[in-house]
Amino acid sequence: MATLSDAQPKLRVAVLVSGNGSNLQVLIDAMQAGALPIEIVGVISNNQDAFAISRAKDAGINVSVLSHVANGKRMALKTFEKYAFEQLTNWQPDLIVLAGFMRVLSANFIEYSPAPMINLHPALLPAYKGLDTHQRAVNAGDRVHGCSIHLVTAELDSGQVLTQAVLNVSPKDCAQSLQTRVQKLEHQLLPWTILLLAKGVLPLNNDDYSPSAYLPNLPLKLVL
Repeated sequence: MATLSDAQPKLRVAVLVSGNGSNLQVLIDAMQAGALPIEIVGVISNNQDAFAISRAKDAGINVSVLSHVANGKRMALKTFEKYAFEQLTNWQPDLIVLAGFMRVLSANFIEYSPAPMINLHPALLPAYKGLDTHQRAVNAGDRVHGCSIHLVTAELDSGQVLTQAVLNVSPKDCAQSLQTRVQKLEHQLLPWTILLLAKGVLPLNNDDYSPSAYLPNLPLKLVL
């Protein structure tokens, strides 16, 4: 039986990570199973201790660790972006995915990126841009919460939101329980969104989406 990857050209994807890499693992598993028409051409980590590095290496994926310079100091953003740009240009991705990437990129890097970038954010944008999203949702007494995937622009967490996954907040939820529950949504939302991008249902640039009577306005929502 033909798989999705057999039916169309593969989308070349590079992933930027900082931590555990559970969302990266979901993409690796889907790629290896033929459930997503993608090829993960490389992973860049700005943290030399990120477990995501091991996940990528175990899958035989190219890894570039841009964490510290030779004297042991943390790599400055300008230096990180220089090497990241060179590496991404060499890999020639069609799409760059920020999955748990915890460094704010400069406007210049974003503008001249060798491919469109999307970011996975743990909140229902435009609410709760930045950090501590789950605690902020609890503090506000929100009845719904979730995660968003958006195009990366120079303004933090402000690019076009492509997709969102939504859950109901329980009165018993705390920031930690919400984080755990939202992460399960992330593991469904990210591959679903990349599949829609690979099939051309969603745009890879802000100006590419022209909804018709047959397509809803963005963001598309996955309600679980």
